[in-house]
Order: sequence, then structure tokens, then C-alpha cells
Amino acid sequence: MSALKTKLKLEGSELSQVLGQLKMQSEDGKFYLTDVADTEQLFRLIQSIPSPKAEPFKQWLAKVGYERIEENKDPEKSIDRAMENYLKLGYSTSWINQ
Repeated sequence: MSALKTKLKLEGSELSQVLGQLKMQSEDGKFYLTDVADTEQLFRLIQSIPSPKAEPFKQWLAKVGYERIEENKDPEKSIDRAMENYLKLGYSTSWINQ
């Protein structure tokens, strides 16, 4: 069992049961077991970190969650956000409007 999974298990976190391990190649060319998680598991893990250094990320997660809830209430907000993102990526306004 990995050190992360052991620590989570000792803290009583259910995440210790859903984290996996994959063999991934390191810089030396060898393969080592590495802890892996999907996006939702990583967000839950970050939420459980009792450190002031994690606070900015927790605040960002709360902000994004709030924005998505607002977009569910008013889908036009998600369209506006998508348009902003496409403009930032360099797409033309005419391409976006199509």
C-alpha cells in the first residue's frame, strides 16, 4: 500500500479505497508504482487537506462550483463563458457565432 493511501486510511478517509496505482516510467527509464486518481478524487483529496496552503485552491473550487450552479439556473451564462474561452484561445468572433 502506498504512503498516501496509508495516511488517508489512518485519517479515516474513504478516498484511500478509491485511489489506485499504475506503473509509470520515471526519468531513469524504470517503471514504478505511482498513486493515481481521477479528477473528482483529486478534488475531494484537496478538500480534505487541513493546510493554509490548500486554502486558495479550496476557494477556487468553491467559486467554480458556484459558477456552475448559476449556469444550470441560467444557461446563457455558460454560453457567455464558452465564448470568452474561445476568444482567449484565438478563435474569431465569426467562427464562434457559427
